[in-house]
Amino acid sequence: MRRHLVPGLLALLLGVAPAAAQPAATAPAAWPDRPLRLVVPYSAGGATDVGARVLAEALGQVLPQPVVVENRVGAAGMIAAEFVARAPADGHTILFNNTSHAVLRVVVPNAAIDPIRQLAPVAILSEMPMVMLVGNAFPAADGKAFLARIRAEPGRHDYGSTGGGGTLGMAALLFLKTTGLSMNEIPYRGGAPATLDLAAGRIALVFDIALTGLQTAKGGQARAFAVTSPQRSAAAPEVPTWREIGVDAEMVVWQAVFVPSATPAPVQAALHAAIARVQQAEAVRRKWTELGVDRVLALPPAEAVPYVARDVERWEGLMASAQPPR
Repeated sequence: MRRHLVPGLLALLLGVAPAAAQPAATAPAAWPDRPLRLVVPYSAGGATDVGARVLAEALGQVLPQPVVVENRVGAAGMIAAEFVARAPADGHTILFNNTSHAVLRVVVPNAAIDPIRQLAPVAILSEMPMVMLVGNAFPAADGKAFLARIRAEPGRHDYGSTGGGGTLGMAALLFLKTTGLSMNEIPYRGGAPATLDLAAGRIALVFDIALTGLQTAKGGQARAFAVTSPQRSAAAPEVPTWREIGVDAEMVVWQAVFVPSATPAPVQAALHAAIARVQQAEAVRRKWTELGVDRVLALPPAEAVPYVARDVERWEGLMASAQPPR
């Protein structure tokens, strides 16, 4: 995830329609009886953190208690996941994470908790594509020409990644596995420094989440050669999909909230009801769409559980094949 977003982006996102500022009628009388903690596995200012703060701000207007964002960074997201899994199962400590949650067991195989079994998804909030960003100086006019150049020069060109546990690395792995192309991975601590090197011509390729990747392309720092979603993004309809340039794969990045698995069903239902309410606010939906989210969702637990399970099965298999022998 990008460590820093363009100036003013966070302020833009945090606007919520005044109509949402009403008490949540469906919440049990005992919940919430104190502030909620929304735990984020990444640094403040990154795309996942921004999403969490959007949700926290909106929920604070429909719940009788504030929602406070806490950044607990480290171990590819496992530190935050373990903190929430060990918290009291009362709906007051919530994890906000993205698709990278699906690979935690592979990336951190000896963790003290099982993040898939011990955390339950309460709602899938959004889906957005990754953006295939190519440096301005790279000698290719479009995605098809880029693939042809990389295929003709195996092992010569570099791509930026934040490692296998992040969405940047996940997209790159899927891209290379699907196409059979050979490129050199250059590791970075975040998407921001990788994009800076891309703009400077030091690397050829970076995959970035649409929330920030489209801003990079529109700002002229790099070119958007494709999005990874099945359809073109409403935020950038001129950018072709992976399949349109010859990559037989697709990837959407989701954001979701999780609670300890033992959290009572009525509390999970009340939390979901509050989330569904704010996600329906027109102002929130419009701003997410403008910033690259293709689908603004509020999938309930009954749908969120199999949704996450499908991605866990898919990505664990792909990631496990890419891990070095232990």
